[in-house]
Amino acid sequence: MTITLKLFAAYQEAYGVSELQLTLSPGTTASQLLEQIVTQHPELEQWRKVTKFGINFNFAPPETVLQDGDEVVLIPPVSGGLN
Repeated sequence: MTITLKLFAAYQEAYGVSELQLTLSPGTTASQLLEQIVTQHPELEQWRKVTKFGINFNFAPPETVLQDGDEVVLIPPVSGGLN
């Protein structure tokens, strides 16, 4: 199955792109996808426990099984704003 992975903040910095097309095994969960990402870029380990998942424009729990064609967003914590 193929998914679109949208990258922001530290994830985008690590990969140098804002979007990836990935081929995954059927039954892959959001947390397993994150495991693959962290394995490829160990510097992202610090964000593993605080990353949220967006799947098709909805927040989703880590155990969500991904489907062919899903758009997945890894959402690390962000800060900033007006002082």
